Amino acid sequence: MKVLALDYGRARTGVAISDPTGTIARPLDVVAGTDIARIVQLIDEHGVERVVVGLPLTLAGRHGEQARETETFMAKLAAATSVPVVAFDERFTTNLAARSGGSAADEDARAAAHLLSGYLTWTSAGA
Repeated sequence: MKVLALDYGRARTGVAISDPTGTIARPLDVVAGTDIARIVQLIDEHGVERVVVGLPLTLAGRHGEQARETETFMAKLAAATSVPVVAFDERFTTNLAARSGGSAADEDARAAAHLLSGYLTWTSAGA
């Protein structure tokens, strides 16, 4: 199953994609934060079967302001595509991406790839 992951942000949203087997994650692109049309275009272009959006929970696992904004974004995206849109805990993905250096845009796409990698591992474990 081909999966697209989004590390949502108001200014920029990092995008990553899996291989067709849903095993390997790689950074794909960075889009303007709320550019749903571009994200839908990427979904269609790459034959994506599921979209995973990083949900920025607090360290205590609670929904803060950013998580609520992300959920609003997810609802808009779900209304614009027939592909299932799911949330996955993204705590620490940005920190992992920042450690490998590069530009802020590259960091957003790498954060999405870390998110996707975690999601693929979680789903392959039968969760």
